[in-house]
Amino acid sequence: MLHCSVIGTCLTTAELRKILDKLGVADATDSEHDLHKRGVALAGRHDGPGWLLDKALEDRHRLMVRRFAAARTEAALREKWQEALAAAEIAGGYWAALTHPASTPRLIHEAFGEVHMLSHLVGAANRADIRRLRALEQENAAMAETLARQQAQLRDGMVQRDAEIRDLRSALAARATEPNTASPPETRALQALVTALEQRVAAETQRRAALEARLDTARAAAQRQREAHALERQRADALAAELVAIEASLAMPAQKSPPDACVQTGLTLLYVGGRPQTIPRLRALAAQHGAELLHHDAGVEASAPALAGMASRADVVLFPVDCVSHAAALLVKRHCQQTGKPMVPLHSAGATSFLGWLAAGATTMEQAEPPQPGGGSNPAARR
Repeated sequence: MLHCSVIGTCLTTAELRKILDKLGVADATDSEHDLHKRGVALAGRHDGPGWLLDKALEDRHRLMVRRFAAARTEAALREKWQEALAAAEIAGGYWAALTHPASTPRLIHEAFGEVHMLSHLVGAANRADIRRLRALEQENAAMAETLARQQAQLRDGMVQRDAEIRDLRSALAARATEPNTASPPETRALQALVTALEQRVAAETQRRAALEARLDTARAAAQRQREAHALERQRADALAAELVAIEASLAMPAQKSPPDACVQTGLTLLYVGGRPQTIPRLRALAAQHGAELLHHDAGVEASAPALAGMASRADVVLFPVDCVSHAAALLVKRHCQQTGKPMVPLHSAGATSFLGWLAAGATTMEQAEPPQPGGGSNPAARR
């Protein structure tokens, strides 16, 4: 019962394919579901392939297993599992909880149920977003097609009426130059007809202007939808890249610093804003990667000179965009522009966002906002 949820939750598709390729049981044409089925089948074996799969899971979630090792009772283990749930560390927490010596059938059943329902919630949310996006795209396409068709009809009608008006004016001018060829009633009738047509042209011109305004509004709405969709895709890509970096960092032994997957050793980082309860965790993560973390809470109790002084000591300045004051962000940005230091906005104040930046390694400086021209030297770049 548990093998399917363990393989689907605790291993990524890329990691599972690597294991199956090593065993020679994967094919390049296999779908993700095919790989999942083979992984579930291996999970029930007690020979070499099963041991290899178990070793991969242990190596990948070694840090979480060590964290859970402090629990000695079912209650303590349940508390560790709930902490992992709250921190969105589902994969490692699930494996550590299920394989812990103090785990009981009741606790395993609870963890399985929570992971099972989370998979339903994530799938339902994704499907709802996709349906809404498709409905908006279809509605926008239908509106644009209708407006384009109406504009073409209006343009054809305007061309035809302009031609009729020119013909009538020519006829009226010809009649006016010919003596005794048209009676006053005929002339008045022609003039009335021209006046009526000119009024219709004016009305159609207003209608055309209104339709063009509606078309411009629809185009602007469509552009906003495309931009919002692009932003969501960028955010999803950023979160996916962050998750990959975090998983790579968690898969490495805690006593070793990854040689090419962390910030440069000896850097001083300044973290502005954030939540006080997460700062000790961020400072420990920075220390594991060979960096020193300074913190400024961006509050009113700290003066601007204090913030500027801490920024001058740092090689890189980071701040979570969802938990920092506007004044502090402007002050830090101005200081970084003047000194040429990198400034990295993090999308959230959670530890995962900070750890993702730490684990990004070679792209650390590429993620930072470049200084404006005319700034000073860049200590981090020199390192």
